[in-house]
Amino acid sequence: MASLRHELGTVDRQFSSTFARADGIDAPPFEPLLLPMITSVRLVFLCCAWTAVWSATALAAPSAAPSAQRLLFLGDSITYAGHFVEIFEAWLRLRYPDWRGEVANAGLPSETVSGLSEDGHAGGQFPRPDLHERLTRVLDAVRPDCVVACYGMNDGIYLDWDEQRFQRFRAGIEKLREQVRSRGARMIHVTPPTFDPPAGSNKPFNYDRVLDRYAEWLVGQRTHGWEVIDLHRHMGRHLEERRKSNPSYRLAPDGVHPTEAGHWVIAQPLLQFFGAADRILEVERPMDVLGAYSRGAEVLALVQEKQRWMKDSWLSHARHLRPGMKRGIPLPEALAKAEELNRRIQEALPY
Repeated sequence: MASLRHELGTVDRQFSSTFARADGIDAPPFEPLLLPMITSVRLVFLCCAWTAVWSATALAAPSAAPSAQRLLFLGDSITYAGHFVEIFEAWLRLRYPDWRGEVANAGLPSETVSGLSEDGHAGGQFPRPDLHERLTRVLDAVRPDCVVACYGMNDGIYLDWDEQRFQRFRAGIEKLREQVRSRGARMIHVTPPTFDPPAGSNKPFNYDRVLDRYAEWLVGQRTHGWEVIDLHRHMGRHLEERRKSNPSYRLAPDGVHPTEAGHWVIAQPLLQFFGAADRILEVERPMDVLGAYSRGAEVLALVQEKQRWMKDSWLSHARHLRPGMKRGIPLPEALAKAEELNRRIQEALPY
């Protein structure tokens, strides 16, 4: 028995030091368990059993879930595509299984926060929609207590730097912030993604330098108490690092709209902001995180199913001026369907 206790202590110390977190990213530290007395067992079986017990315990979520219960995402076509929003919600529910809130995606393609639009946008079919035309209706519909907004990509109108355009962007962001905070909601700003000029681009300027300055201004507002997630810097560093070994590496083939891999890069600093360890920024794929939970893939699939029709219902209910958007099902019906999917998600959580 003394030898067995020594072996248990050795296994305990090894697991405690080597696997302080279940998925290596964001689960709480391992805490030793009391095992029943074992009279005869080979060490290899003991280790296997201990590993199973440790895995279930270390995946337990922390006690403090996010205080926000209704999170609203605003943005342009990148937000509307929504892959990073889906990853975020799946992670949030797996990480905090006692959280019973909702995540609403009300991103609208082509939209700006500045109210600007270039001549002949969309082949002259329609001007870019202005967030402020619909913002009050969206806030009334969702009633968020936390808003996450990512603008800037469209606000420079894909032209070289212009001080007046920047001032319109700045005024639009400040107006958004004022309206959100006047309702008692938390405002989280996200700097714009990188613009990665597509192969063969012959523009005499680099539009990403314009976005650099938009992002720098937003980050500078942290000194005034603003909460700002610096996506722009993270994406730029990611591209720079990957191109050291693969010069043709891209996140957005057209320079603007990220692939699903690009959406994971967008999700990384968002997850970090909401409690994931800093190492999340280096993880290759979302399932390297979500897959650490026993039914993580199932939770992600259910979240995707819900988000992909809920976003159209939110947009249709709040109304907007952009043509060509899919008509969502009536919001009361959508919310009833979402409630059922949330029940299934809850049942799939591994706690």
